[in-house]
Amino acid sequence: MPEDSLPEEWSILRDWLPGDLEESARRAGFLRRSSARINAETWLRLILMHVAGGLSLEQTMLRAGELGWAKLSAVALFKRLRTAQGWLAELCSELLGRQRELLGTRAPWPSGWAVRLIDATDVQEPGSTGTAWRVHYSLRMPQMVCDHFEITDGKGGEKLGRFEFTKGELAVADRGYSNRSGVAHVLDAGAEILVRWNPASFPLENSRGGAFDALQWLGRLPARAAGECKVWFRHGGKRYQMRLCALRKSRLATEAARRKAREKARDQGRVIGEETLEYAAYVMVLTSLAADKLPAQAALGLYRGRWQVELAFKRLKSLLDAGHVPKESDASARAWMQAKILSALLIERTLWEGEFLSPWGYVAGGPGASQSLESLY
Repeated sequence: MPEDSLPEEWSILRDWLPGDLEESARRAGFLRRSSARINAETWLRLILMHVAGGLSLEQTMLRAGELGWAKLSAVALFKRLRTAQGWLAELCSELLGRQRELLGTRAPWPSGWAVRLIDATDVQEPGSTGTAWRVHYSLRMPQMVCDHFEITDGKGGEKLGRFEFTKGELAVADRGYSNRSGVAHVLDAGAEILVRWNPASFPLENSRGGAFDALQWLGRLPARAAGECKVWFRHGGKRYQMRLCALRKSRLATEAARRKAREKARDQGRVIGEETLEYAAYVMVLTSLAADKLPAQAALGLYRGRWQVELAFKRLKSLLDAGHVPKESDASARAWMQAKILSALLIERTLWEGEFLSPWGYVAGGPGASQSLESLY
């Protein structure tokens, strides 16, 4: 293979992937013959050139011919891409596993907890009037590295049960994940939770087991100061204790929230309730952490950091152009999105390691040396 324009840069990325790409490609059913004319590494570079590089199938194969990689038709690459989803998923899993190992060497944020921002985003196909696919995503903070993702069709609901949690982790999620079963799933795993509270989907109890009168309590909150109180909920025969932390919004923020709520109700053809309008005057989060570990003001501040996962989606959709799937079949669409996810993970890994790279621009030691980063800090 002749020298291409980025031989050194590719060698760095290649070191973060499985050592034997041929074996992983055959194991996933991507390569079926050991005597294939094009090896797995070249196929991967072709796929990334097309998906991450933004080249059309025809442009990709023209460039590949100029570089001496392969002389195939655009149709051949398209057919190969349709079979790549399983292999690309395995590569993503391998990369995520190595990143989790490296994440364990970094001090979590806030101190003592590994923070995970949980969310989902929709991706549409050409000509689609509704959601075609949904990417469920977990972003580790402060490293800004994806530590889990799952791709479902548009009917795949947002739920915490899609993710696995362990002791020492703090999951942060928006009100779409505000339900008892999901929060119980996190707590039963020994992890902690911080979630925007949705009164309509998450009933709470007071210390006596009666219904918690949230509006009465919220009405006593002082201006421009956070408040908190202990609350409980039941699920699966168990009773869990939480803290409700809240802050009164400014007049302008309240008006904007109520206007948005009215517009949403009008679009859905329903009449908005007075309680909904009253709740719109507050920001409310539920957390399982004790006050001495995460005071009310800090809990509300930490929830603001959840927008970092929205920025990750923006990067995925704009910089990597992953907001619209340019494939017609399910197989090619899934493979295309999987390649986008792999590209995003490689970018995140590059940014993360860039913080620790030596002045000469790479970690010395040859293949596998990047895993010795823990010795740098």
